[in-house]
Formats: sequence, C-alpha cells, structure tokens
Amino acid sequence: MSRSKSSQKWLKEHHDDVYVLQARRDGYRSRAVYKLIEIQHKDQVLKPGQFILDLGAAPGGWSEYAARIVGNEGRLIAVDLLPVEPIAGVEFIKGDFTERETLDQILDLIDRQPFDLVLSDMAPNISGVDTVDQPRSVYLAELAFELARDCLNENGSFVVKLFQGEGFEALTSAFRLAFKSVKFRKPKASRARSREIYAVCSGLRP
Repeated sequence: MSRSKSSQKWLKEHHDDVYVLQARRDGYRSRAVYKLIEIQHKDQVLKPGQFILDLGAAPGGWSEYAARIVGNEGRLIAVDLLPVEPIAGVEFIKGDFTERETLDQILDLIDRQPFDLVLSDMAPNISGVDTVDQPRSVYLAELAFELARDCLNENGSFVVKLFQGEGFEALTSAFRLAFKSVKFRKPKASRARSREIYAVCSGLRP
C-alpha cells in the first residue's frame, strides 16, 4: 500500500530533522532528549543524587540523560505503556499511568520516599481532532500534577508537557498555587508548528 502524501511529508521531515540527525550522532534514543537538555541548561532541574520519576518515558531518552546527571547516588523510576530498553540506573514500570494498578506499583516501589523531581513528557495518541486531543492532554497533565503534588518533597520540582488550548490557563493557574515558581519553555527541539510547551515548576509549597 502506498503511503499518503501527508505521511511521506512527515517521514521526509523526520529524516531531515537536525535533532533527529544530532540524536543519531550523539547516541541518544530520540530527538526529544534535546528538549530536556535545553530545560536543564536554563533551569538546572536535574542534580546529582536526586530521586526522580519520569512519566511517559519511552523510548527512554529523558531517563537516559537524567540518569547520567543524578549518578549512582540518585534513583530514577520510569513509567510508560510501551516497553523501554534497559537503562543503567533506571527502574522501569511498564503500565498505563492512568490506571490504579500502575499507580499502586509506583507507590509500592517508592515506599513513601518523596521525589525531588517529577518529569512528564506524556502526550495522548493524536487523532487530529482538537476537541478530542486537547482534553486528553489536559487530563494526562492533571494526573501528573496530582501525583507530583502528593509525592514530591517540600520544594520539589515538576516539569510537564502541555498543549496550549482549552484548559491550559486553568491548569497553569493551579500550578502557580502549588509551586513558588512556574516558568514556561518552548525548547528549540519542539517543532515550531506544535502547540506543546513545557511548564517548569519549582518550590512545591508545603
């Protein structure tokens, strides 16, 4: 079956993408890692020895990069529906974060130890219908926020992917109530046409 013009265009754009090419040269699993790298350079959210939760981790680029920084004294738990090839120093949970069973696995694994940082690069499967995709993306971000608020230590940090649209302002207002600082980043590796943006929240209020 021949590919549609839109899929051919996407494939060409993907293969010509400077960040895809850079990821291959640098040995990273995906181009998405450069989003976290830029956030790290600006906001220093990752530190040696941290305890981190990475939601929506597949294929593992964010976890791989974060694990290098937290080092042997740190700990990193990664979660995704999709399988992730093993990463040194990373504990992986394969499951749906929105289901209670997976959430219970996370809580059992942490054994009441609070996180220093929660990362969420989660996004719904895109249908192309904004009235469907936007509520799904807000729902995922809300769930990640609820977990971060419940499981971060005092002054902990939260980095989450958002999509600008309906529900964005209400959600980010909630972030500002929960955290002392909320900044927004549109990394260069984020495609210009995408409405994605990252909220970098730090200083969880007691």
